Amino acid sequence: MSAINVDAGRVRRQILGILDAWGMAPDLAQTAADIMVETDLLGVDSHGVSMLMMYEEMRGSGMLSLQARPAVVRDRGCTALLDGGASLGHPVSAMAMTLAADKALAHGVGVVGVRNSHHFGAAGLYARMASARGLVGLVTTATRGMTLVPPRASTPVLGTNPLAFAAPAGRNPPFVLDMSTTTVAANKVKVYHLNDKPMPPGWVVDPAGQPVLDPQAGMDYVFKRPEGGLTPLGGSLDLGSHKGYGLAMMVHILGGTLTGGSFSPIRNRTQRPGDPDNIGHFFMAIDPDAFRDEGEFESDLDAVIDTMHATAAADPAKPVLVAGDPETATRDQRLRDGIPIPARLDAHIREICARCGAEYVLQ
Repeated sequence: MSAINVDAGRVRRQILGILDAWGMAPDLAQTAADIMVETDLLGVDSHGVSMLMMYEEMRGSGMLSLQARPAVVRDRGCTALLDGGASLGHPVSAMAMTLAADKALAHGVGVVGVRNSHHFGAAGLYARMASARGLVGLVTTATRGMTLVPPRASTPVLGTNPLAFAAPAGRNPPFVLDMSTTTVAANKVKVYHLNDKPMPPGWVVDPAGQPVLDPQAGMDYVFKRPEGGLTPLGGSLDLGSHKGYGLAMMVHILGGTLTGGSFSPIRNRTQRPGDPDNIGHFFMAIDPDAFRDEGEFESDLDAVIDTMHATAAADPAKPVLVAGDPETATRDQRLRDGIPIPARLDAHIREICARCGAEYVLQ
């Protein structure tokens, strides 16, 4: 199916118009829209404007409280805990990383947890906020859905449970690792469905552990059916994927258990219609100057990145990259050419605008 390329400013206007029509406070809506557009610019199409469909569904069910404002619950030196008010996770997460960075600059390290939140987009955006201030950033989050099928299991229990890490260099762009603890993020399946493309083997399996390639079937297994789902990092359900499964549990412990966020299999037993999901997030910022003289960390990281880039490539046409390089290149290209909006997604956005009374502005 064909796609249209849309200027980033126009995509931001579209998101902002919809959030405004839904009644979100203007300053919080601006934060959410900025983060969602930046996510699309970086090429993370699964977590940007395409999330409006899920947000509309959550709003319609009464789960989202878009008028709520983030609040500080605890503040103890280099740590803090925020409450997201059961609204979208973007504003409270931006506030949390800003606070973590402030604390890191004051104390050497800052750790901020968030409870009672919802989906916050791409974890890497918040890690990048730390690196933009000269800090090392680490972000994890619990998740709403149960999509990860553990090794030896036939049904999903954990979510994609992503984590992100960013570190500032001197001459080079920051090192930014943004990954799910499943082989691929659940919403990546949605992107393949929107583009009507077959999925690579190893992403989704049926209850018998067999690979699922059809994107419609993949959507059913990941988002609707109680059996089958995403594989852990490692791409299989044998003992070799236990490390990815363990990593997913570690991320939940930091993002969910530590912050007071919910664990989906337990929450689903008691959650009533309209109850919020109580998603938890974890943000940490570290000041390199607490360990090194000023500029030494960035200089050494430049040397590491330069060494990786200079490594002999198996294919000279495909030089060795480091984490963050593909997103940086995609951002440059999309700022120039626009953000691709698949025809199916464009149709969904038109329908959302019609339902909420927002102006459709993508074309």
